[in-house]
Parts: sequence; C-alpha cells; structure tokens
Amino acid sequence: PHLAALVLARGGSKGIPLKNIKLLAGVPLIGWVLRAAIDAGVFHSIWVSTDHDEIEKVAKQFGAQVHRRSPEVSQDSSTSLEAITEFLNHHHEVDIVGNIQATSPCLHPSDLIKVADLIQKEGFDSVFSVVRRHQFRWSEVKKGENKMTEPQNLNPAKRYRRQDWPGELYENGSFYFAKRHLIEKGYLQGGKMAYYEMRAEHSVDIDIDIDWPIAEQRVLSFGYFGKEPLKEVKLLVCSIDGCLTNGRIYVTEDHKEMVSYDYRDIVGIDLLKKRGIQVRLISDRDCSKTLSAMQLGCVAKVSVTNKLQVLKDWQEDMGLSWKEVAYLGNEESDVECLKQAGMSGVPADGCAAAQKAAGYICRSRGGCGAVREFAEHIFLLLEKVNSARKQ
Repeated sequence: PHLAALVLARGGSKGIPLKNIKLLAGVPLIGWVLRAAIDAGVFHSIWVSTDHDEIEKVAKQFGAQVHRRSPEVSQDSSTSLEAITEFLNHHHEVDIVGNIQATSPCLHPSDLIKVADLIQKEGFDSVFSVVRRHQFRWSEVKKGENKMTEPQNLNPAKRYRRQDWPGELYENGSFYFAKRHLIEKGYLQGGKMAYYEMRAEHSVDIDIDIDWPIAEQRVLSFGYFGKEPLKEVKLLVCSIDGCLTNGRIYVTEDHKEMVSYDYRDIVGIDLLKKRGIQVRLISDRDCSKTLSAMQLGCVAKVSVTNKLQVLKDWQEDMGLSWKEVAYLGNEESDVECLKQAGMSGVPADGCAAAQKAAGYICRSRGGCGAVREFAEHIFLLLEKVNSARKQ
C-alpha cells in the first residue's frame, strides 16, 4: 500500500505570521519534520498541503512535493480532516496517510519507522502519538458554583510518589496515521487503533505549551539533525565578503578599498580559537590587504576560483572527516562547500541558493554578527555532542 506523509501548513496563523516557515534554531519550522520524514525511508511520497507560495518554496527546498489546497479548506475554521480528505480526492494512489504536525520539531525518524510497521505489518487501521504525563487532575469549579473540587485521578490521602505512579497517556499531536477507508468515513482515529508512545523530551508542540526561545533550546538538545551522528567541529571555514564583512566595498578618491566588519564577529572567531577550533578564511577576490589590516591571525586563501577544492585540501591536510568541518558562506560559489561540510550556515541575507544548501540560517546579516551567531550555534551543538558521549 502507498504510504504518504502529509504535513498541513497553511499560510494563515492567528499567533505567529507564517509560523510554519519561521526559523527555529536556524531551520524553518516545517524543515524539522520534513527531514525526519525523508530520513525515515518508509514513505512512498512526502507532501506539504499549503495555500502559500513561500511555504511551497520551502517545502520543495526540503524535498517534499506540494499539494496546493483550495481556499475552502484554508480557512481558520477548516479542520485537518477536511484538508486531508481534499488531498486524498486528488491523489487516488495513496492508501495510508501519515499526517505529521509541522509544530512538532523534535520528531525523529525512528518513531515514524515504528509507526509504519504498526500500520503496514501489524494490521492497525489508525495509529496516533501520545506522551506519558504525571499530572494530578481535579474537577473544575466554575465561578458562582457552590461546590467543592473533586480529585479525578488520585486519592489525596494516599498521594503517589512520581516513581510509583505510571502516569497517564495524552495525545501529543505529533502525528496521526490512518488508512484511506477510515478517512473517507470521516475518521482519523478508528477501526483497529493503536497509540505510539513518544519520549517526553521529543514531545514538543509549539502550538500548545511552549514558546519560541524555549523550543529552540529543546530542539538543540533533543532534535534530529541527520542520519550521521554529530561530531566535534575542528575547523570553521568562513567566506570573507558577505559573511565576515557586509559585502560592501568603499572606494576612496585615491582608489583605495575599505570594508567594514562587526567587532562581535571578531570576538566569535576568538571564542572558536579558544575552544580549539581552527578558523580559516576564503574569498573569490584578492582582499589580502584588508585581511592584513584586520590582523585576525587566521589562515586565509584569496583569489580562489574553486572554493570546494580549497576546502577539500584543508580537510585532507588536517586529517578531518567532513562531520568535523563547518562552513559559513553566502554566495552561489559557496553552495558546494555548504553541501559538503558537516555543519553549514548562511547569513540572513545570503543568496537563495546558499540558503537552500545550508543547514542553519542566521538571524544576523553578513558583517553584522553572523559569524558570532554561527559560532554560538556551533557551541550549542558541541554541547549536544558532549552530552551524547556522556550518555
């Protein structure tokens, strides 16, 4: 049977405008779940249902196909079931839909693989995600009512210790898998049902109970970053024009060139060096005089016609794997380097091709703190590496 992943991502949002493609830890929100779905390798097709051009663009960048939903199922009052039903009406090849919520950025491929087995091999008609919570519930007493609250799932005289109580299962909204015949009857849950219990640290739902800065920390700690495990970064290669500088060149009357840079980026480079990470600089043009004036103390290569070859030479000379190399670039000449490096970033004003190839998109523009921001991103991911080693 044809199993399709479907992410619903309309352009309208009552809370955060275009929330589904807002950057979360340097990646568009929808990109986290699309990466997990693609790497799971269990879907015959992966779709994003949207009514917005920008969301369509991002979805395609991450390798998904796009279903342009109609205005009728793109309203504030439209339900997920209506949007899924419309999708099935246009895609008769699909037998099972895995509806994945864009607002669950800590989803991992391993979860999706196990759920696919439940519905394809064990014969369940619908499977949905839950999380175990240890919360005591009490009955609500509305204002003006003359009655007492009552315990719902505990005996106050014999309160459980957390470790002695298994807790309760709650839907966490990460995904709902269902066979076509159920959806056509108007159900996402029905028939032979099963729940799939996710780990609490992976149950992040931005819509319900978490704000953006907290979500970024959770994703950096518990998110899925790719098939290969992260390794400690030992080399950062940074493009000079447009990353370390803002790309502008000022020419004086006596034909001398001047550029500007942000002191925060110099501090970022110093912090990287103190952590034992080498920083090397690269440029398409001859900016050796500028580098000499900046006195950064970094190995640099200028007038480069093939940045990828230089990057490969440096990587081989240092005896590093690609997972130990980070690259910050902003132009089309950086694209292949961004694709090859284990960790890649681009300033907020980098070109579209570079943004598509990069794993992290800075909030800062080139020459305005992007290097410092990318350095801090590297430090956060190194904490994740060290934490995994300890475990």
